[in-house]
Amino acid sequence: MNRRMFLGTLAGSLLAAPLAAQSQGTRKPPTVGFVEAGSASVNRHFADAFRQGLMELGYVEGQDIVIAERWAEGKSERFPVLLAELLRLKADVIVAASSPGAEAAKKATSTVPIIFVGVSDPIALGLVASLARPGGNLTGLSLAAEEGLGGKWAELLKQAAPTASRVALLFNPLGGSTISRRMKETHAAASALGLRPKDFEVRDTKDINGAFAEMTREHMGALLVMTDPLTLRYRARIVQLAANNRLPAVYSFGEFAYAGGLLAYGPNVAAMFYRAATYVDRLLKGAKPGDLPVEQPTTFELIINLKTAKALGLTIPPSLLARADQIIE
Repeated sequence: MNRRMFLGTLAGSLLAAPLAAQSQGTRKPPTVGFVEAGSASVNRHFADAFRQGLMELGYVEGQDIVIAERWAEGKSERFPVLLAELLRLKADVIVAASSPGAEAAKKATSTVPIIFVGVSDPIALGLVASLARPGGNLTGLSLAAEEGLGGKWAELLKQAAPTASRVALLFNPLGGSTISRRMKETHAAASALGLRPKDFEVRDTKDINGAFAEMTREHMGALLVMTDPLTLRYRARIVQLAANNRLPAVYSFGEFAYAGGLLAYGPNVAAMFYRAATYVDRLLKGAKPGDLPVEQPTTFELIINLKTAKALGLTIPPSLLARADQIIE
């Protein structure tokens, strides 16, 4: 696990408290429904981080707790079906990843506790009444914490690829209000830096190749990718196409840099899944979701892939390297 995975926030009292499942004798262990936006083949580390968090809280899977996984495969329309399956299993708690997943979970049940992970703006989406006192049956971990992220991505791209002038913005228009807000931020920041941004939409996997072909025709010199379940699931293909087209690119999740992307700046998403385990623990011990504050990331990581920089013929400025939390060589 990454050392930034909020280890210091795990309260000792949670470790010391007796497990609810154990106190119930031979009763069937509680079931936690885990609904992830992507596919198990590429996002397995999110589920692993969640399991690691539970294990460190003293849970033994199959004995103290049952985890029922469901994967949306990057298709938000699958969430209602997957959630219905978990409700038929009588899940005691549901962990729902992404904004579309949380919205679908809210529609699916008003009684089963829901922990969302990676939601863009839970207040704007109507998931909670406030971050401090969510109310209702939802709480969890939000991505919305830092304004101006779009400006930071544009600035990083300008520093890493100073000769680029035309910048492609790859995004899913179905990605929700936060994508729209980040797009506006990025457009304004890029223009202020003398860059010329142009939008390229991807609504499905079949659109990705076409978007990059259009970038080539438009002579784009760099790339900014807005993350949503679709682009995150197909990150390996996006990174490879960026490399094939020799496009320096900046991404918002570290997963893209690990897949070979040039730069990533954003919160540690795996850490959020790890932290979600503490919410499960508290709910199984009797806490109400409406009383548990929504957490927001306090740490944003800059990851630089020097192997990719070398392949693109780029020299990353020492000032930028000094700011990096992780350098892939």
